[in-house]
Amino acid sequence: MTSVSVARLYLLASALGLVPIALSYGLAPAEVLPRVLDLSVGSRDLTHIFRAIMGLYFAFVAMWLVGAWKPRWIRTAILLEVLFMGGLAAGRALSFLMDGVPSPMLTFYFAAEAVSAVIGLVLLRRLPATVS
Repeated sequence: MTSVSVARLYLLASALGLVPIALSYGLAPAEVLPRVLDLSVGSRDLTHIFRAIMGLYFAFVAMWLVGAWKPRWIRTAILLEVLFMGGLAAGRALSFLMDGVPSPMLTFYFAAEAVSAVIGLVLLRRLPATVS
């Protein structure tokens, strides 16, 4: 399997994995989030924030899909994924230090985000120079 094929698979897997998370945040946050996290969504403003996060997540998913199908965008898509996942992991690491360990699901998200960012960095280094 070529490095471009692996990079495309990476982007597709990440996009598919983020869709249910985005939906859990924004589709019906007042119903879903209390069931999966120790979180109550009781205000219109908080619902608004979670729906905005869903939109942000879907924007990244769209870019990763563009990168998976358009070779000239693959590096940009992977770089954005590294920044997205690395930023989430960095924020969670800061929270570990300041707030303690969260629920097992959020701890798993941290690990998945950190690993995804590292994989993206490795893929960026391995992509041939002919890929834009």
